[in-house]
Amino acid sequence: MIIDSHQHFWKYESEKHSWINDEMAVIRRDFLPADLKKVYEENGVDGCVTVQADQTLTETDFLLKLSNENDFIKGVVGWADLRSPDIDSVLEKYYSEKKLKGWRHVVQGEADHNFLMRPDFLRGISYLEKYGYVYDILIFPHQLGATLEFVKQFPHLKFVIDHIAKPYIKDGFFEGWAVMMKEIAEHENVYCKLSGMITEADYSTWTPQQIVPYMDWVLKAFGTERIMYGSDWPVCLVAGNYGQVKKLVTDFIGTLSDGEQKAIMGENAVDFYNLK
Repeated sequence: MIIDSHQHFWKYESEKHSWINDEMAVIRRDFLPADLKKVYEENGVDGCVTVQADQTLTETDFLLKLSNENDFIKGVVGWADLRSPDIDSVLEKYYSEKKLKGWRHVVQGEADHNFLMRPDFLRGISYLEKYGYVYDILIFPHQLGATLEFVKQFPHLKFVIDHIAKPYIKDGFFEGWAVMMKEIAEHENVYCKLSGMITEADYSTWTPQQIVPYMDWVLKAFGTERIMYGSDWPVCLVAGNYGQVKKLVTDFIGTLSDGEQKAIMGENAVDFYNLK
């Protein structure tokens, strides 16, 4: 079974989706399950985990509605204000939503490099284990130091780093990112998504050869049991197509055993997100 561990849906609104700049104009439109289902049929993908793109509870409700209407959407990573004093009651309210598997905050957009270590945020995160939720970590490389301290606080909570922490592949940035990723990977409750990589390279000139060293490092650091395939559709469309994104990963893992390939392409996501 192939599971895409990371993709998004939205009904495009210029103000809400202002992060979609002119370079990304190709994705300034609606992207809904009917669009993705066709892509999955063409690429042999069985299901997905859909991840929040907007920081509102309305977004969480929107994704849950889509997941309940479409069986191929196996899980939802929503958003709630984890800094809120009443976060426990918010999480309790959503507990009956069985497809809601975890939460995410767009930490990469926060000016504070140490946002993850703010006391109110840490308090909110502390409730996730109680409800069996996981947490997706969306950061830039300069936030990896705070991320290391963050995951140390919660040794029994499952985390996954989105988009291999978005290293600046276009600029050849590697060493600082690599050192911190290796340290974080020593914590066995932290996983990593092989996703969002082609959009960290040059949109029009990237090659697999430029990205392989980053994937290789992640594979060695996290091992085959803690990495998972993700497309970052439709964001990936600004630098290629779905087939290219999937092939980038399947070619890279092609020399691994059949069992290891199956784990990376689906089974690890099923385990991490407790998908049905």
